[in-house]
Amino acid sequence: MTGRGVDQVLPHPCDPVLYEPCMTSAEGYLKLAERASGPIPRPVDFAHPWGDALEELSRVDPDARIINLETAITRSADASRGKGIHYRTSPENARVLAAAGIHCCALANNHVLDWGYAGLEETLDTLDSLGLRHAGAGRTLAEAEAPAIVELVEKRRVLVYSFASTSSGVPQHWAATGARPGVALLSDLSEPSVRRIAERVGSEKREGDVVIVSLHWGDNWGWDVPPEQRDFAHALVELARVDVVHGHSSHHVKGIEVHRDRLILYGCGDFLDDYEGIGGFEEFRDDLGLMYFVVLDGRTGKLARLHMTPTRIVGFRVRRASGEDAAWLAETLNREGERFGTSVDWTDGGRLELRWDRRYAESPLP
Repeated sequence: MTGRGVDQVLPHPCDPVLYEPCMTSAEGYLKLAERASGPIPRPVDFAHPWGDALEELSRVDPDARIINLETAITRSADASRGKGIHYRTSPENARVLAAAGIHCCALANNHVLDWGYAGLEETLDTLDSLGLRHAGAGRTLAEAEAPAIVELVEKRRVLVYSFASTSSGVPQHWAATGARPGVALLSDLSEPSVRRIAERVGSEKREGDVVIVSLHWGDNWGWDVPPEQRDFAHALVELARVDVVHGHSSHHVKGIEVHRDRLILYGCGDFLDDYEGIGGFEEFRDDLGLMYFVVLDGRTGKLARLHMTPTRIVGFRVRRASGEDAAWLAETLNREGERFGTSVDWTDGGRLELRWDRRYAESPLP
């Protein structure tokens, strides 16, 4: 979430005006964060918000760096009516994404159209100009549902599809159609919705491709994983042959499952946002996050390993989590993963590695 307060500390911020019930300027979020964490310099360079994450990315050097980008990239002043929160970052400040070497942005979420259709058009144009692939929003339904393709070595590819559920607060009228821009919106988590995705995947997937479906779904707060989400994730694996389900919307990490050897992240939490100093949900520790480094079997797409680096947002910057904070994340993953047969162990450098019940997870696909 590089918009709003984070945008204000970058070199080329938008007009800070907001139309929120309790905040009329994005600079108000900067003041809240400084009250909680101390002075925040500005302007900062484009690498600054990523902080310690850049060292981790350099260490691991992943083939594909994928994020859910939960902001419009625009200077549009056309705030979406009837919506209480409006995220935007300027097109010039979008270079913050390039500073982390991001390859792909999932856009199907409840903020990409915060500043109207002109704001969406500018978002798409800016990402294209930076050479960043994107999925989940477009000028037509076909464009919104098309995968972002990350080319790997030896002609192999990662296909990233991005969809949003109305349960995450995406207005129904944001749905893209054949003649209207918008997001790839799922009206429900039914079998027909799975088959719609399966048709898309089947028309694009080639032998050796890895398929990721990035889903914006559910509430911002709470540990519950509704049965319909779990059934939908399982069906994506079984019917649509999806290799990774990348779930988000919750502002905190949630339980992890491995189903039929495929990874399901029900809620990744926030990696970067401007929430410091905002009270009310402290028990969920939305300031704590994870870098998810997913290793797949190159031949089958099965999950080989998931190791995670605990992080904390301090001063609109990603830092390595302290031992105490990392322990809180480990305890949370173990508690919430118990129902899914998953847990975590400590590995080198205070990092976490996922363990799962392979007897259940390795059952063959039908």
